[in-house]
Amino acid sequence: MKCLGLFFNYFGGKWRIADRYPAPSHRVLIEPFAGSAGYALHHPDRQVRLYDVDPVVCGVWDYLIRARESEILALPPAVTDLRAMDLPQEARWLIGFWLNKGATPCHRPDRWMRDGTRPNSFWGEAIRARIASQVQYIRHWTVEQRSYEAIEDSAATWFVDPPYAVSGHKYRFGAKGIDFQKLGTWCASRSGEVIVCEQAGATWLPFEPIGSYKSLEGRFGKKQTHEVAWFQGIGVSPSAQASGRAVAGQMFIDGLGERG
Repeated sequence: MKCLGLFFNYFGGKWRIADRYPAPSHRVLIEPFAGSAGYALHHPDRQVRLYDVDPVVCGVWDYLIRARESEILALPPAVTDLRAMDLPQEARWLIGFWLNKGATPCHRPDRWMRDGTRPNSFWGEAIRARIASQVQYIRHWTVEQRSYEAIEDSAATWFVDPPYAVSGHKYRFGAKGIDFQKLGTWCASRSGEVIVCEQAGATWLPFEPIGSYKSLEGRFGKKQTHEVAWFQGIGVSPSAQASGRAVAGQMFIDGLGERG
């Protein structure tokens, strides 16, 4: 199935560079730090399971998974102040994510949207129509408000894109609330295949560079982010994955002991 467009903007999302990561080979695809689920949108036919600790993110995804096309098309295309509009809270959050380029929904359009430079990058008729045409393709997805530690292990493709250790402080639930050494051990213990995203300079896993990309689209994307990733079980048979996961996990734990 073809890639779906973004359902909402989210700072640090991977939609624009998702094709730089290996495609999932498992039927189940899990994103423990869902955000805007940029990787899953490139593989929407998988049994996608989204998790996030942010109730706003989970509320928006739950709304989208359940919403009818007509319900989305009934949302107002023009917004001046969402607080004055009689809409479900989740719909206001959805629109609010399109009023800026941050990690939290806004009540009013930000300066970039008001300038009208890239009208199809912000909330309006085009974005509304695209979302409405796509909700039918995510009916089988699920979302739960749950921390990564509480997710049961299963043979799946795990796409782990947490707030970055150094720069991930712009979120409601950001890097300060994450024990990255613990997260690294957890990633190494997952069944199936694991893709972990980070920024250059991170050391909590043995990351490798995948490329440098604009941090924002269009003329506003002057800064670059230097992306790195860690992979486990990619292109490996299930039996070898089980053996390799145990070895890799123990080696990683041993390495933590040496550094401590």
